[in-house]
Amino acid sequence: MNKLFISCILMALILACGNNSRKESTDPMAELDGKAIYKNYCVNCHGLQGDMGAGGAANLQISALSLEERVIVITKGRNAMQPYESVLKPAQIEAVANFTLTLKENE
Repeated sequence: MNKLFISCILMALILACGNNSRKESTDPMAELDGKAIYKNYCVNCHGLQGDMGAGGAANLQISALSLEERVIVITKGRNAMQPYESVLKPAQIEAVANFTLTLKENE
């Protein structure tokens, strides 16, 4: 229980101290790059391959969630995962959800 609490605190600190010096892109397609958005917001907990599991993050390689379910989880959050509805636009959330499907292990 203490490890989960400490992990949550560390995640909150990482998010609070994140890089705020990001430049706004003038390319409208850049904001829909699911891989780039994933690397910016998700890699700290899920890892590059989606299987890191920091702070109880789900293993995206074995997740059975559909695209629609992933959109809901990213939008509203789940367990220790924060909601991103106030951080990302709906199209960006869908782009990230689509990218996470590419992380699934070959079945």
